[in-house]
Amino acid sequence: MAAAVLAVPVAAVLLLLARAGAAAAAGAATEFVFTAGFARENLTASGAAMVTASGLLQLTNQTREVFGHGFYPAPLRFKPDNASTGGAAVSFSTTFVFAIVPRYPEAHGHGIAFALTPSPAVPGAMVGKNLGLFNTSDSTGQGRSEVVAVELDTVKDEEFSDINDNHVGIDVNSLKSMNSTPAAYIDNATGRLVSLNLVSGNLQQVWIEYDGASMLLEVTVSPVGTPRPAVPLVSYTVNLSSAVADETYVGFSGANGAASSSHYVLGWSFRLGGGRAPDLDLSKLPALPSTKSKKTISLLQIVTLVLAAVLVLVLASVAIAVLVRRRRQFAEEEEDWEIEYGPHRIRYRDLHAATRGFRDVVGAGGFGTVYHGVLPRSGAEVAVKKVSHESRQGLREFVSEIASMSRLRHRNLVQLLGYCRRRGELILVYDYMVNGSLDKHLFYDGDKPALSWERRAKIVRDVAAGLLYLHEGWEQVVVHRDIKSANVLLDADMNGKLSDFGLARLYDHGSNPQTTHVIGTLGYLAPEMSKTGRATTATDVFAFGAFLLEVACGRRPMERYDDLDSPGLVDLVLDRWKAGRIMDAKDPRIGKCDEADVELVLKLGLLCSHPDPRSRPSMRQVVQILEGATPVPETPPKDLGSSNRLFYGYSESFDEFATVFPTSGTTTVTTQPSSSHSNDERQEPISG
Repeated sequence: MAAAVLAVPVAAVLLLLARAGAAAAAGAATEFVFTAGFARENLTASGAAMVTASGLLQLTNQTREVFGHGFYPAPLRFKPDNASTGGAAVSFSTTFVFAIVPRYPEAHGHGIAFALTPSPAVPGAMVGKNLGLFNTSDSTGQGRSEVVAVELDTVKDEEFSDINDNHVGIDVNSLKSMNSTPAAYIDNATGRLVSLNLVSGNLQQVWIEYDGASMLLEVTVSPVGTPRPAVPLVSYTVNLSSAVADETYVGFSGANGAASSSHYVLGWSFRLGGGRAPDLDLSKLPALPSTKSKKTISLLQIVTLVLAAVLVLVLASVAIAVLVRRRRQFAEEEEDWEIEYGPHRIRYRDLHAATRGFRDVVGAGGFGTVYHGVLPRSGAEVAVKKVSHESRQGLREFVSEIASMSRLRHRNLVQLLGYCRRRGELILVYDYMVNGSLDKHLFYDGDKPALSWERRAKIVRDVAAGLLYLHEGWEQVVVHRDIKSANVLLDADMNGKLSDFGLARLYDHGSNPQTTHVIGTLGYLAPEMSKTGRATTATDVFAFGAFLLEVACGRRPMERYDDLDSPGLVDLVLDRWKAGRIMDAKDPRIGKCDEADVELVLKLGLLCSHPDPRSRPSMRQVVQILEGATPVPETPPKDLGSSNRLFYGYSESFDEFATVFPTSGTTTVTTQPSSSHSNDERQEPISG
């Protein structure tokens, strides 16, 4: 809608300016009252605003994306002309009656503001936003707008930290209110706080008082016909001398956005220079536009129902067409990253048939449900992971798995075979591991015999080889972030394979990780993760150390039923080792075994669990130790100091342990003095 400006006769404007200037110069009060409606010459209107034939100031009609202004035509001086007031602004008082009539009860415009502005037409004001008072920079407080406003805000805008969509606020040079509260008034008789609905369409009255001496701005609201509340609703201390321009206009602004309301001001009185504004004679206020008769409303309802039925049919047809189109779109869509990483697409109908309609569930976790299937064409057994819709990361997880798994090739990594995308579903297809996850063999009682040490040692070395490949065997470092027995899968020959790369994050050698979001499992998280939130190869080594102890001891790093004073697995093994009885920590179900090999795994698990990341071995050094290429100490130190609870109390013991645990003939894993410890990632060696 084109801006409509109601021009004020030149003589009238000059007369008003002369009177206002004379009054301000003389220190006298400036006062005006519009109690029986407005005339065109009373106001300067712009935008969608207009004075109706009945005398209403209509700031906006039911048009969307508009704003309207209605200001007193003469500027006023809120700043003193002499120093007798100590620089404080001149006091003022105003009251007005307004009504907001929404087009629909649940969808309405932005609201009304009483404003002090340097111009009656706000330059650069955004259409349908910022209550018509600010441009983009000023609305966030980045500019100098010289605007003070009391907003009757009916839209919750997160950009300005609005408390709700029905509040009263005080704004100073920004729409981020200095103080705001839900629209309400305090009943004088009962003292109760009674809520107000600003978009009810009913007449409501506002009183605004500013005391120049105390610099206190107070706002009171109540329904028309209710006595003025004795207690203001909201207040704020502000020095108007520094907040407004030398010459300031007073008036109203309203705005509509995607939804619309008619914003009306019915009466207004104002006094500048001390004392209260004159009371409004409510009996003389102009009436709002009349409502339709019952007969007309009834007919309108019938027409509306018919139109609604037709609209529903049209929308249903459109929805069906859109669904068909979306189905075809997803079946044929191929993103750039799919071409780059190149895994094979598998048809949804083949996966549906392979999993018998996704009924053969073999597992579920935080990243979705896993189904067993047999591909109809090749007969290959597969594990099909359908990423759940409730997952927070959704497509991000999917892209991460595609990016990581499709390009990684190692005998100890679960191989990604392909993927499918259909109707927003994210589906990954892996080699099926017939013997499931390692944790089920370690912790679940049943008919299965306990794993022998020979099998456990083989699985440990398999996982170490796979993790070394992730850290050093590819052109980029891959941090697994969630190494644990539940993420180690076993094939038909009980070979261990690392799985679940939904948490993997790629980053170049020597660069920082792409995320600081802490992800992992309690008991496997390195202590520096709680401070930095960064996953590194050193945090993977820490988790691998917990995994080593888990396999050798047959218990989880932290049991669910443990209380806070119970020692964790690292504490238990470290205490046994200090006492010269480290083999007491091994899983009693193992039976006869190579005790030297068990002791090696236990001590290596402790070394990987060192609280200082710089004192942990790299995965290349871990593999060398497991393969016997690096000797281990024959006897531990006798005096290891005290060992307190998890991570924080046994750094001294760990340091002594690390210094006597050489990792090669020429390289020894050592620690730095505790005063020089930092959270920085230790540089990992790329070659042994």
